[in-house]
Amino acid sequence: MAHVGGVIASAILAVVSKQIMSAIKGQIKLQWNFVSDLQKMRSSLQTVEALLEDAERRSITDQAVRLWLGRLKDTMYEISDMIDDFEVNTEPATQKCCPPINVSKLKMANKMKNMREQLKGIAEDRIPFIFMQENAPSVPEIHDNRETTAAVTETQVAGRDNDKQEIMARLSGSITKEITILPIYGIGGIGKTTMAQLVFKDSHFKEYSRVWVYVSQKFDLNKIGNSIISQLSNCNSQHTDPQMVENNVQRLFSGKKILIILDDLWEMEAEKLERLKTMLELGEGSNVVAVVTTREEYIAQKIQTLEPYKLTPLGDDICWTIIKDKTSFDARTNNAQLELIGKDIAKKCGGMALAAQSIGYMLYSMKSVDQWVSVNNSEFWHVLASEESSSHQVHASLLLSYRSMGSYLKLCFGYCAVFPKGHKISKEELVHQWIALGLVKPSKTFSDIQTSESYINHLLGMSFLEHPKSQVISRG
Repeated sequence: MAHVGGVIASAILAVVSKQIMSAIKGQIKLQWNFVSDLQKMRSSLQTVEALLEDAERRSITDQAVRLWLGRLKDTMYEISDMIDDFEVNTEPATQKCCPPINVSKLKMANKMKNMREQLKGIAEDRIPFIFMQENAPSVPEIHDNRETTAAVTETQVAGRDNDKQEIMARLSGSITKEITILPIYGIGGIGKTTMAQLVFKDSHFKEYSRVWVYVSQKFDLNKIGNSIISQLSNCNSQHTDPQMVENNVQRLFSGKKILIILDDLWEMEAEKLERLKTMLELGEGSNVVAVVTTREEYIAQKIQTLEPYKLTPLGDDICWTIIKDKTSFDARTNNAQLELIGKDIAKKCGGMALAAQSIGYMLYSMKSVDQWVSVNNSEFWHVLASEESSSHQVHASLLLSYRSMGSYLKLCFGYCAVFPKGHKISKEELVHQWIALGLVKPSKTFSDIQTSESYINHLLGMSFLEHPKSQVISRG
């Protein structure tokens, strides 16, 4: 999400505020009264914190506010590092007489002074923005450790039966050709990847070798070729010579039936698309069926051998079906009161399956009518309304879901931004990185690993992460 860097400021501020309180209780000080400094610093943070709800909301469309939040975020990291340094280099003051002043202590005192002045400046710079103070968050924080699976469920493809039948009919009508390329195109979050998964798993292709390639915004023909080679040969291919890639693809394609999914193609350059198309045509006597997902009709037209299929938005009733499933709606005792509100929320999903799934997961832990009303009335539904496509509905739903996260979960999700979209992340490695960086909330009940596992389940449930086919997770 484009603006998570701005709105993550509140998560860092909340964690740093707790860190300052912990430092105060631990009585970190030298011969200077650092506790007093920390208390003043925390007071400045509290002043800013009360305004962050409005600031984060406005940062979506106001670049100046976004820059201000970015400065606040960077300063929070610096303060956190400073406190860590103090805890390493300082012992509680138990001596009655002052020890000799040394250079290290002077540096620490100067750093504290600089941080206080920096934070004071940021707090003062908020004044021209005239932020509105919020008494309570508009979307309650939720806690949920529901398990999720990699399987495509019925609700994920609700309302898409006709689409699948049409796509399969088109493929079946041209399946005798050596190469068939059918693009599926539509705006982000509409369900293109899910539709491709259905084709991938269809029994019609049970006699085909199946390959799934995530292409991504960075087009790399060698990488695509090596992925195909690796999956067909069960060996890790890392050829750097394009000719070697082509030779191996040709060898593996020859005389074979192969289904290839090329998911999330962004490349607009006609020459590169033609080279991709040529690579798929390699292999004497082969029968290659390729399904390509893309947001751009231009790309779909350039790569196709069959008329591209445009995936259109779902009906409001289908979005409501998805939300009902995600919230276990029928089991709720107050579902009669919630139904009208829920249907109104479904309309705001704009026919986007991803929006309905994300909002449904968030609503699962909201038990009261007031909580559902707060989601329905959130300004996030309207803040991006100036955009011309329905994609702003997905953006709004994901922002709402993000706002419902706890501070530590926001930080862990923010860390995932260091990985490119579609990157496969080892679950165990991600957990250890979160723990090593101190991003996991301390708990007396659960271990850091257990807490991290619940974070991953939560991010999967909200569609911020997704399961690939191996024992890793990928950034959605």
